[in-house]
Amino acid sequence: MRRMIPSTQALACFEAAARHESYTRAAQELALTQSAVSRQIIALEEQLGVQLFKRSRHGMVLTVAGHQYSQQVAQWLQGIERGTLDIMAHQGAGGAISIAAVPTFATRWLLPRLPQFLQQHPGVVVHIDVQTRPFAFAERLVDAAIYAGTAEQARQWPGTQATWLMDELIVPVCSPRLLEGATQRGRGRAYLTVSPPVLAQLPLLQQSTRPDGWRKWFDAAGVPAPHALDGPRYELFSMLAVAAAAGMGVALIPPMLIEDELARGELVVACDQPLKGSRAYYWMTPLATEPMPAQPALQAFGNWLKGRAAGSAINT
Repeated sequence: MRRMIPSTQALACFEAAARHESYTRAAQELALTQSAVSRQIIALEEQLGVQLFKRSRHGMVLTVAGHQYSQQVAQWLQGIERGTLDIMAHQGAGGAISIAAVPTFATRWLLPRLPQFLQQHPGVVVHIDVQTRPFAFAERLVDAAIYAGTAEQARQWPGTQATWLMDELIVPVCSPRLLEGATQRGRGRAYLTVSPPVLAQLPLLQQSTRPDGWRKWFDAAGVPAPHALDGPRYELFSMLAVAAAAGMGVALIPPMLIEDELARGELVVACDQPLKGSRAYYWMTPLATEPMPAQPALQAFGNWLKGRAAGSAINT
């Protein structure tokens, strides 16, 4: 059965013309004549049965369908080019993998540890993309994902297999200056933690994706906190870390995501009562629709990731 796949030449001409909205500039980029570009796009429109461009006073303009198709084509061509460059660079050995990950986890936990994996597997290239919500693997150029969510959310991600990596353990942290001022302590004693009732009187920083985080923490501590929902809201843990280090309030953050700030003393643990959150980190891989040979690089990365996550869970 013949697949309904246009020629690469036609797609390349269309993508360039769509990006420039000009047949002339597309022809210059591709080292073709304008008439050759025009013929390729006309043939593509005839194959699709859809008009991709319309002529205006200012030249060629994409139709609505053409605009939507151009975004897909650009992604397809980019994936083909990247795959081609990867296999050429490694001559079939090692390989390249693309991983989607939540941003703060990627920058604060994964990237600092990634050199250890690359030392063990020097022939592998790891591309990392930022993604916070479930997506269709068929529509994204990634091989696997690291997802933060509840167990139910992970199970409901269609067409995937979820492997638990580690739970999300959060602790209250703040600038040492905030504790010095709020507790009337002398300079240098801010490393001493305070009790939950004292913490309830301090300004609190909220995370917009976990709006009830402080309420759960105070409930677990058995302390009434009428202001548990008050305070400015930030979306990412990295934003909370910056705000807390600036002395704006106390934030609930997993220690593994602020290792550098804790080591430098920019943040201190305000109250040594961690709370296991409802969310965890999961290794998400697409379910194969048909038997396929395992990708050695991806399998090696997954095994390494699970091992490092287990070590972090123990240390945390």
